[in-house]
Amino acid sequence: MLFRLLLPLLLLAAPVLAQTPAQPTAADTARLRRHLVALTTTPEPRNYQHLASLNQAADYIKDELAAAGGRPTEQPYEVQGQTYRNVLAHFGPETGPRLIIGAHYDVCGEQPGADDNGTGVAALLELARLLGGQPALPYRIDLVAYTLEEPPFFRTPQMGSYVHAAALHAAGVPVRGMVALEMLGYYDDRKGSQKYPVGPLKWVYGSRGNYVAVAQKFGNGRFGRQFARRYKTAAGLPVKRFKAPAWLPGIDFSDHLNYWHFGYPAVLLTDTAFYRNKSYHQPTDTLARLDMRRLGLAVDALLAVVRQPDS
Repeated sequence: MLFRLLLPLLLLAAPVLAQTPAQPTAADTARLRRHLVALTTTPEPRNYQHLASLNQAADYIKDELAAAGGRPTEQPYEVQGQTYRNVLAHFGPETGPRLIIGAHYDVCGEQPGADDNGTGVAALLELARLLGGQPALPYRIDLVAYTLEEPPFFRTPQMGSYVHAAALHAAGVPVRGMVALEMLGYYDDRKGSQKYPVGPLKWVYGSRGNYVAVAQKFGNGRFGRQFARRYKTAAGLPVKRFKAPAWLPGIDFSDHLNYWHFGYPAVLLTDTAFYRNKSYHQPTDTLARLDMRRLGLAVDALLAVVRQPDS
C-alpha cells in the first residue's frame, strides 16, 4: 500500500531528475580537434602581420568562452598603429585572490601553429567548458588568451601577457599564481626523441618525449610546488617536474615570464616545445602530428588541480 501511495510521487520526480545535467569531468577530444581546426584554418596565419586572421581567432575564442559560461571581456592595446587584444573570461567567485591560466593565440611567421600554440588555446577553451559545468569553484579563475607572444614582440612590453600582468600589478589585484599553457599536443614514445638544454638531464628525465613538463624557476614559492605536486598526482600520463635557474634555456620561454617580472608565482605547462617537436615554428606544425588523447589527459589533470581548495 505504501508503495502505491509513493509511486505517483516518484513518477512526477523522475522527469526532474532526468533533466539534471551531468557535471563534466573529462576533456572531449572531438572538441579539442574542432578548436584546432578553427585556429589553423584562418585565411592567413594568425600572426601580427595578418590582423584579420588574428582577429578571427580572437573572435572564435571569445565566442567559445561565452558559450562555456564565462564572462568574456577584451583587453585591447595599440602597437605600431594597430590594435591588438587579449581575450579574457573568469569563472568562480567575483572576489578574492585569483588564479590566472593563459595561452597565446598568435603564431610565429607563415605557419599553422597547431602545437604552437593551438594546443594551448584548445586546452584553455576545453578547460573553460569544464569549469562552466562545475557547481562551485573554490576561488576565482581567470582564463586569458594572449596576443603577440611570438617574435618580434617576445620579451618586450608589447607581449599580451606583459600587458595583462602589468594591469593586474597596477590595480593591486591579488594573484594566487599563474599557469602558462604552451604546446601540449606533441608526444613521441621513441628513445632519443626528447632533448634537453643540458645533455646530462636525459639521464634524470629520460630520452622519450612522452610526458608533460611542469617547469618553474628556483624561488617560485609555495604555489609552484603545490601545483606541480598536485598535477603529477592527478595526471593520467607521465609528468616531469623541472625546477631550474631562470637563465636555463627554455625555462622562461613563454608568457609566464611576464608574471615573474611583476613578482607573481608562475609555472609553465608544456610538451617541451622545440626540445621535442622538430616542427616548432615550421610549416609542418600541423594538426595531423598531434595526439588528441594525451592532450585531453593534460586538460583533465589541470581541471583536477584547479578544483582543489588551498591546503
